[in-house]
Amino acid sequence: MSPVPSAMDLDPVRRAAFAQELQSALAARCAGSVAALRGSLARGTADPYSDIDLAWAVPYAQFDDCVAAVGPCLGAVRDVVSLRSDPEAQRSCDRRLLFLTFRDMPLFWRLDLEITAVADGAVDPPGAVGPTGSGRAQDGCTPAVVEDPEWSLAASALANAVAVVKAVLRGQPEVAEGLLERGLRRVGADGAVSGRWRVDVVRLADAAAHHEPAQRPLADQVKRLATELLQE
Repeated sequence: MSPVPSAMDLDPVRRAAFAQELQSALAARCAGSVAALRGSLARGTADPYSDIDLAWAVPYAQFDDCVAAVGPCLGAVRDVVSLRSDPEAQRSCDRRLLFLTFRDMPLFWRLDLEITAVADGAVDPPGAVGPTGSGRAQDGCTPAVVEDPEWSLAASALANAVAVVKAVLRGQPEVAEGLLERGLRRVGADGAVSGRWRVDVVRLADAAAHHEPAQRPLADQVKRLATELLQE
């Protein structure tokens, strides 16, 4: 297991090393699979706030086992704090989109992991995994279940809160406003965006924790993030 960094340490070199550890763990978990960077890290356009996007192409026969193994597999690299599954892909038998956060890692560095099933021997080389799955037939299949079968609106709102901080730091106030408004709506919170970003993010975090008390530890992390990085 790699050394524990500060949750506010945004060194891109550390993130790159962590991403490589995750890739290596996934590839080692399933023979014949390929794990590859996607998004801004793959394009070389990432900034310190960019998250980690990975695509994992696995053989058909191993797809369900691989989906179920993500938590333990990546938890051996660093403790997994949360693992959520995109509800839009939950009924698919050949594609999953999972979101993972890790203990003592910056909240910005969430892992977005797309898993696709491909024909045996047909795994594409790194960087060539497509975003829409393999087209595997859906008739008669039973989708694999991951650890988070229910989509938490509060956790989703807190992900928005982190994205608000990121947008503000990138100088994108319009993006931040839209993210904040959507996050508040997800947890039934009233109130307009004030533009006092620290106050607004703290308000969203508290609203999410009120909506789902189990999310209070994550909400407190989001509040610390806003307090340390955003001006009043």
